[in-house]
Amino acid sequence: MATKPLNLSRIVLQDIWYHKWMILLGLAVVLNAVAVVYTSHISRTQTSQLDGLQQERDRLDIEWRNLLLEEQSLAEHSRVTRIATKDLDMERPSPGKEIVVRLQ
Repeated sequence: MATKPLNLSRIVLQDIWYHKWMILLGLAVVLNAVAVVYTSHISRTQTSQLDGLQQERDRLDIEWRNLLLEEQSLAEHSRVTRIATKDLDMERPSPGKEIVVRLQ
C-alpha cells in the first residue's frame, strides 16, 4: 500500500479557493474598519481646526468692535475742537477772513 505524500501547500490553496467568498468578505470588513477609523480621524482633526478658526474669528470680531469704538471716540467733534484750540492754537476765522473756493 503505497500512499502518496500529502502536499500541504496544495491543500491550503484548495481550501482558500473553496472559501474565497468568506476571505473576500473578511477582507472587505477589515478595509471598511480601516476606512471608518481614518474618516473619524479626519473628522476630529477638521472639527478641532474649525473650533480654532471660530475662536480666532471671535477674537478678531471683538478687536474690530473695540477699534470702531476707539475711532468714534477719537472723531468726536468736541475732542477735535479742543485739540485744535488748545494744542494747535487754532481758532475759527472771522467772517471777513473767510475765503470761499468754487470749482468750475
